[in-house]
Amino acid sequence: MVKKKALVFILVALVLLIAVWFIWFNTKEEPREYAQIEKDGVLNIVTDYNSVGYYVSGDTLAGFNYELIELLKTCTPLKIEVFLESSLDNSIEALSKGKYDVLARNIPITSELRSTLSFTDPITQNRQVLIQRRKEFNDGIKPIKSHLDLAKKTLYVPLNSPAILRIRNLSHEIGDTIFIKEDESYSAEQLAILVASKEIDYAVCDEKIASSIAKSLPEIDYSTLIGFTHIEAWAISEKSPVLLDSLNMWIRRMKNMPEYDKIYQKYYK
Repeated sequence: MVKKKALVFILVALVLLIAVWFIWFNTKEEPREYAQIEKDGVLNIVTDYNSVGYYVSGDTLAGFNYELIELLKTCTPLKIEVFLESSLDNSIEALSKGKYDVLARNIPITSELRSTLSFTDPITQNRQVLIQRRKEFNDGIKPIKSHLDLAKKTLYVPLNSPAILRIRNLSHEIGDTIFIKEDESYSAEQLAILVASKEIDYAVCDEKIASSIAKSLPEIDYSTLIGFTHIEAWAISEKSPVLLDSLNMWIRRMKNMPEYDKIYQKYYK
């Protein structure tokens, strides 16, 4: 009798274990492939809020990525839902769990990011620049023009910014230490504002964003390049190759439309 009860207990435990495993397996968060997205009928896109890519102008939305997403809607049979997320890290994590399908922000194509993301065809080109104060807003101290003068300086960047790799390489090139301070709370655009207000001395920002915010922040100088021109693209999970093929097809279709040239000229020329 005791053996029979023990056997029943083991069988019940085994059934429960299998049930728990089955529930966990079927609810495991994974990136979606195109077949799942097509079945659902909705493509979830995440972008970031900044003065170039996606912002409010008056009572309407505007921005390079905003207008590209609107143009994308004419090239795909899917409904598109747009989400905003300032943190690149959080966006990548959510992408890996299937919360988002496409990361539509201007991301430099780097070897580090290629280990976790698949990039689309190039969207645009950009450069990283040093944000510092102009002489008349910096107690008469002239802005840094030579990379050699960055030795022992502290440059602020958002947490896990793609600019970190370039700054490290630059440190090797000048043969001296450039300190990097990663900020968990602020975007590159917000860090530029902190430079203007004298809360920090240096930050690194995309040239296009720097050019845009300089219109309302006369204190900042962004004429010193940190890196060479780099290619930027949108991204998806590396586990969604069919989605990548479809997205690239839509992007190529967009690039052949006159509306794409107008959008590019508006924000990047």
